[in-house]
Amino acid sequence: MFFGAILLVVASMSFLPGFHMSCCDKNCPDKPVFTPSKLVVKFGDPASASCSVCQHACSVNNIYNLESPVGDSSKNGTTISWTIDRLTEWITSPLCFYNNNTDYQCCTVLPVTLYQPPDNVSVSFGDHTGPMLEGQRYTLRCAVQEVAPVENLTVTFYRGRTALGQLRSDNKSVKPVSETFSLNITPSKEDDGVQYWCEAKLELGPDGPQRPPVVTSQTITATVHYKPQLEGSSHPKTITVTEGGRLRLNCSAVGNPVPSYTWTFPSGSPLTSKDNVLIIDSATFADEGNYTCSASNNIGTVTVKLSVKVQGLELTSTRPPTTTAYVTTTAYVTTTAYVTTTASTTPSTTTTSTPTTTRTTTRTTIVPNCSSGSFLLGGLVMCFMLLFSALV
Repeated sequence: MFFGAILLVVASMSFLPGFHMSCCDKNCPDKPVFTPSKLVVKFGDPASASCSVCQHACSVNNIYNLESPVGDSSKNGTTISWTIDRLTEWITSPLCFYNNNTDYQCCTVLPVTLYQPPDNVSVSFGDHTGPMLEGQRYTLRCAVQEVAPVENLTVTFYRGRTALGQLRSDNKSVKPVSETFSLNITPSKEDDGVQYWCEAKLELGPDGPQRPPVVTSQTITATVHYKPQLEGSSHPKTITVTEGGRLRLNCSAVGNPVPSYTWTFPSGSPLTSKDNVLIIDSATFADEGNYTCSASNNIGTVTVKLSVKVQGLELTSTRPPTTTAYVTTTAYVTTTAYVTTTASTTPSTTTTSTPTTTRTTTRTTIVPNCSSGSFLLGGLVMCFMLLFSALV
């Protein structure tokens, strides 16, 4: 009875896949051939393959079959077909074999990869919450849940549309597992407001889907705090303004949180404001000197010094008027009369001829221009006296 039970167990083991896989020759010259040679199946999908047992000639005494823990098989001559409606076994390796008369066994195993895309992919800044500080190191984490096989998984981290790096797992498990992948980052002020995310892709080779399964995470927006930094080109060392003109000093800076500004006047008195521009509508010499502007937030402070010079108004010079000489001509006429006498005997007449001579005398008087307002009172008196003497 006991001996019969042992024979029954041994006979049962001869039909187990593990028994054939451990005892059969997988490198025999005329081994069975599976079509396709590999199977990549999504968890829960149907699968099928066929096995040609003998490539050349099979003896009538050969015993051949296809063994699998799941699915159904059917023979058609030396060809065996294997099918399954829904593959859910994570370890499935159909085996096709034949035996000859000497109990020599030749076999081929069909590699089957059962895969499952991640149930969920999420990204986070590790254990950190709240704003990040510029220049400090943080850990970007991508959590992938229930994926198989994880050794075929590639995780890519992104900053916007820019890939930051790729990571893979060294886990050889064929069943679904959850893993977290980490990447260190050091944010700068340019990262403020940038969106980070990650992507999990199952790369299953040429026998897998031509479009590898991809699952992406949500995006998270980075808030980076950094100390103020001055905007624009370098500030001039000296700013010149005309007295009475408008003085405008600019101290624009960017920072997170938004900076506040403190202006220190040449007198030393401070002024705190949210404005980055200081305006003095009418500059005076009292506004001349060195000004200091400090832009500050809770991270740090940046300072710029500005020197102001006030120029006075230019005086308009008036040239004295040019004196114009007027010439007055006075003519004196002297007349000489000549008497002509005519003598006659009967009656006696005498005629006398007296010539007349006219003499003209010219006198020139220089009269200054008395209309000029630049003369003093004495000059005016002299002017009127000269006019009066010229008219007399």
